[in-house]
Amino acid sequence: MTTQELHSEPRARVGGGWTSALALVCLGLYMAFLTPIQVLLAEQIDAIDPAGKELALGWATGTGALVAVVANPLAGALSDRTGGRFGRRRPWILGGAVAGAAGLAVTSAQTTVVGVTLGWCLAQLGLNAMLAGTSAVVPDQVPVSQRAAVSGWIGIPQTLGLVVGALLVTMVVTSTTAGYLLLALLVVLCALPFVVLTRDPRDPRDPRTPREARRARVRLGDFLVNPRTHPDFGWAWLTRFLVMLGNAIGTLYLLYFLKDAVRHARPDEGVLVLTLLYTAGVVVTAVAGGAVSDRWGRRKVLVSVSSVVMGAASLLLTFWHTWPVAMAAALLLGLGFGAYIAVDQALITQVLPSAGDRAKDLGVINIANSAPQVLGPALAAPVVAYAGGYAGLYLTSAVVTFLGGILVWRIRSVP
Repeated sequence: MTTQELHSEPRARVGGGWTSALALVCLGLYMAFLTPIQVLLAEQIDAIDPAGKELALGWATGTGALVAVVANPLAGALSDRTGGRFGRRRPWILGGAVAGAAGLAVTSAQTTVVGVTLGWCLAQLGLNAMLAGTSAVVPDQVPVSQRAAVSGWIGIPQTLGLVVGALLVTMVVTSTTAGYLLLALLVVLCALPFVVLTRDPRDPRDPRTPREARRARVRLGDFLVNPRTHPDFGWAWLTRFLVMLGNAIGTLYLLYFLKDAVRHARPDEGVLVLTLLYTAGVVVTAVAGGAVSDRWGRRKVLVSVSSVVMGAASLLLTFWHTWPVAMAAALLLGLGFGAYIAVDQALITQVLPSAGDRAKDLGVINIANSAPQVLGPALAAPVVAYAGGYAGLYLTSAVVTFLGGILVWRIRSVP
């Protein structure tokens, strides 16, 4: 990071209203992201192709995840180069919300698996453009001493969005089509207060050449961050990837785990109970963990401890396949993930290679969030089938998560 960029780091603390407005953006975003994957796409594809629903759902969600891997860093790079009176981030937040809403509306009208997949990919394009702008807002405007606490507040909607979204599409509306359209409306409405009431800061690049900086073309090489030149960024990416991969492996077959291993009488209801326990754990530790990290001034130890807690939750399910243990593991996983997502996100903003390319670099980091959704099924299926069943699955999840918590110590520039 250049001297000019270091001086551009934000110093003024943000207020509760600003944080609340950004958290509302994230709530709408994650409702639109997660609810279709967990509820609407599954119901829609079940109605279209009940015999091949598992494979069809995997294709739809996997293809959407691949789109996200490309769209997020690309939208971030374009956001970094956006200029004008509306700033760099707000056009992408609102424009992405509108495009994502359009994709959800298109998906709602489909009657074939191919149509559903294409509609969901369109929604992913828009929602990832929105995510690119939203992710860069924190390092753009929040000082380092406040970042973990703010990241905790905006991390809660990542879990709460699924719960609220699922309740809305199952209890407020009565059809899959209405569920998609309700989410499409909410993602736009949730974005409006932040877009209308806040301002973007000035481009941190050399103020004498903002026009030339914005005119720079986006090239493939722009997305390649050399881990030798920026080793801390590389380690931060790898640790996030491993922890998210462990999470993806551990949660993929939760419904089947409750049905086949735990022998839960109503596995659908069991998943809902576990989701609520997990959400409660996230809410308890996300803000508190972020506040402790900001006050203490240390990140790595809290990231490592929270990874150990998440890995311990997977170990419980490795050895005990009972309903009480499953509930305890869900709560423990939420407690670990809440602190992890707040503190690790703050850590990542401190190792970005360039203040002028924050959205692009955070888009590269977000690949570490999306790629496990593609790789998770490919790794989990053979483990369940050939390497110890569910015990092997959760042991794999624990090992991968522990490894992420260990490798965070390779980061040198952040305490």
